[in-house]
Order: sequence, then structure tokens, then C-alpha cells
Amino acid sequence: MFIDVVLALGGLVVGAGAGIFIRDTLAKKKMAGAEEKAEKILNEAKQKAQESLMEAKDKALKMAEDSKREETERRRELNEAQKRLEKREETFDAKILELEDKKTKLDEKSKQVDNLKAQVEAIKAEEMTKLETIAGLSKAQAEERIMSMVEETSREAIENRIRKVQARDEEEFEAKARNILSMAVMKFASSVVVDATTTIVELPSDEMKGRIIGKEGRNIKALEHLTGTEIIVDDTPGAITISGFSPIRRQVCRRALETLIADGRIHPARIEESVNEAKSNLAVEIKKAGEEALSTLGIPVSSIDPKLTSILGRMKFRTSYGQNALQHSIEVATMAGMIAGELGADVFACKKGGLFHDIGKAVDHDMAGAHPEIGYNILKKFGFPEDMCYQSIAHHEDKPRTLEGVIVKAADAISGARPGARKNTIEQYIQRLEELEKTATSFPGVDKAYAIQAGREIRVFVEPTAVDDYAAFQLAKNIAQKIESELQYPGEIKVTIIRETRVVEYAR
Repeated sequence: MFIDVVLALGGLVVGAGAGIFIRDTLAKKKMAGAEEKAEKILNEAKQKAQESLMEAKDKALKMAEDSKREETERRRELNEAQKRLEKREETFDAKILELEDKKTKLDEKSKQVDNLKAQVEAIKAEEMTKLETIAGLSKAQAEERIMSMVEETSREAIENRIRKVQARDEEEFEAKARNILSMAVMKFASSVVVDATTTIVELPSDEMKGRIIGKEGRNIKALEHLTGTEIIVDDTPGAITISGFSPIRRQVCRRALETLIADGRIHPARIEESVNEAKSNLAVEIKKAGEEALSTLGIPVSSIDPKLTSILGRMKFRTSYGQNALQHSIEVATMAGMIAGELGADVFACKKGGLFHDIGKAVDHDMAGAHPEIGYNILKKFGFPEDMCYQSIAHHEDKPRTLEGVIVKAADAISGARPGARKNTIEQYIQRLEELEKTATSFPGVDKAYAIQAGREIRVFVEPTAVDDYAAFQLAKNIAQKIESELQYPGEIKVTIIRETRVVEYAR
């Protein structure tokens, strides 16, 4: 067994030695192969580096040659440009010399012309002196005498010519104006309803009058105090009348009364609730009326301040000579837009100006001043441009300074003068006719004056010995201007001058 162990150990030693020898041999072979491979890679790298260096040198040489060639080309272009500039400078110098020469010659000719003018003026003055000496008149006296002779001999011809031109222009302009206005009126036709200025509340029975008055009049006093109106309870069966200068207050009172009558409970506390409820409902209706007016005319509601929209809606409960103010404003805006379209004016500005031209009437019961100025200040406050604000004043001016103002004024006159649109009392009507005749007879040479056609025409009879044809022509203008400046009237008034000469002789 010991021998076996020894043999085994000997085998192990021999095996180990053989393994170590084989490993060293293999390692040496690998080292030799790696060194060869490394040397090969190094040689390849050196060769590539040398090739890259050669390529870089070639590129550098090529770039240097290209740069030299470009530089040569640029130098050549610069030389050519310099030559062209030198040539232009020579040309300019030659032209400047030529111009200076021409200027010198022109100066000399100008001096010659001035000398000739002086000589001519001297000759003219000398001739004029001789003429004045011969005629015994100065130049001014001669001109005056010639003008007088021409005026005397040609006065009738000049008057006839003036009348013909004036008549022709008036006929032409009147035809165009009638055509435009008739088209506007024809395209826009709305119902005409005259509003009453008093408010009537119907009652279910006369017994309700006592309940409205209340014990010792406390109910009617509370209602009048809260609404700012006067309630008239008279012998009229089944109705009471609300009186007040403000249409808004009358509407609040009417609605509160109708609510109280329908409810049946009438006492001061309930009256206060009804009045507040009526005010809230009326405010909503007023704003809605303003928005509907804007929508009707195609004006964006969002472009108008809500407060101004509410002020516009208040005109629904405002009347002018019985004509509803809001409906009148809508008519004016619509017709103003149509007329502006025909004349080439700003249609939107005329529509907007026509709608707000009477906005002052919505608050003139609560503010001091005339409604044109109040309207101007309201529109100014809400940021409207000056031309738009001016239209509130323009429709009451004799000669508006803007085309849009003239258009709105014409549309306002059309709407107010439509048959049935407004109503006047017989006293106002007679007073207007008397003022019209008095204005015409205030001029010298007028014999009689008659207002006819409901005040649409004034016929003036003049004394033929005091007023000739030319003076009659001027008199008609003066009367028309005075009527425009002093009187207020809807539409227009025709002034007709009648000059009649009667010669009577008897044969005996």
C-alpha cells in the first residue's frame, strides 16, 4: 500500500510538472502572437496616419491655391469698379460745369427780363398818366364809372341769369333730394300711434276708489309719496287718473295700482312692496326695450354700455307731441341709415347718431337744461366720439357742420312730420301760424302774408313800387332765414313771394 501511495504521489508530481511546462509553452506562444499582432496594428496605424497627413497637405495646398485665385479675382473686380467710379466722376464734373454755365446764362437772361419789365412798367405808368390827364379821371374813378355803366346796362340780364341758374340748381337739387327722401320713406314704413300723456287705471268697481283712498286718505297719500305722482279720483266711472310730469313715475304708479287691485290687500306696507316690485319690473322692461332697439338696428348690444342701454329704454315711456320717443328714434336711425347709403356717408354713424339723437329726452324731466345739450353730455360721458356726440345738437341747428348731422336732422324732420305722427293742440297750431305770418310781415315792403297748407307754406304779397324783382328774390331768402332762426316747426316751410303790378286806366 505504501508503494501505491508513493506511485500516486510520483504521478501527481510528474503530471504537475507536465502541466506547468505545457502552460508556459502556450503562454509564450500567445505572447509572441500578441506582440506580432500589436506590431501589425501599429504599422497599419502609422501607415494610415501618413496617408491622412498627405491628404491634409494636399487639401491645404488646394485651399491656398483657391484663396489666391479668389483674391486675384477680387482685385480685378475692385480695379474695374474703381475705373467705373473714376469715369462717373469725370462725367459728373463735366455736367456740373455745364450746369454752372447754363445757370450763369439764365441769370443774365433773368436780369434782362427784369430790366424789360421795369421798362414796360415805366411805359405803362407813363401811358396811364397821359390817359388820366386826357380823360380827366383817375384809374379808380374810371373803373367805377365803367362798372356803373355795365351794371346799369346789364342789370336786368344779370338778374335774369341769376334767377335762371338759381331755379335750375334748385330744381335739380330738389329732384335729387325728393328722390332720396322718397326712397327712404318708401323703404321704411312703420305704424303711427299717438301716445297720450295721461295715464288711466281701470277699476273693477267704484268701490275700489274708497279702498285706494283708505282711511283718512292714508293709502293714496302713501302711494303718491312713494311714486312722486298725483292720483286724481273723480266722478269718472270705473277709472282713476294718474298725473305727473315724469312718465316713468306714472308707469310705476300704474303698475303698483294694478298689482294692488289684483291682490286686494291695500295698506301702506303692501303699497310699499308693490311700488318696489313695480320699479324692479319696470327696470327690467326698460333695459329689454333698449336692447331690442339696438338689435332692431343691427347695433351690437355688447358695444353699448348697459347703463346707456337702460337710459335708451326709458324713452319707451317718453312722448314728444304725443309721438313715442323710442319709436321716433328708431325711425330716425333707420331712415338716416338709408339716406346715408344713398349719399355715400357713414351708414353706421348715422344709424347710431339717429338712435341717440334724442337721448336727452329720457332724463330731461330729472335734469336742468335743453335735451340737445343733455344728450351731448350723456354721449360724451359714455365715451362716444365728438362727431357722434355732436349729432345730438346738430338736429336742432339750422346748418349742421357735418354731413351726418344734416342727414340725422333730415330724418328727424321726416319722422316728426309724417301724417299722424304728432299731435298739437288747437292753441299751439294757431299760435304757430300767427308767429309765421308775423315773421313774414316784419320785413319792409311786405303788404300781406298768409300761412296756408297747415303752416307748410307762407305766401307773401309785396308792394310792387317798393320791391322790384331782384329785391323779391332776396326777400324770399331773408324771410326763410328768419323763420329758420326764430321759429320751431316740423318739416319745412315754403316761402312764396308774389309781386303783382296792376295798371288801371279809364276810357271816357
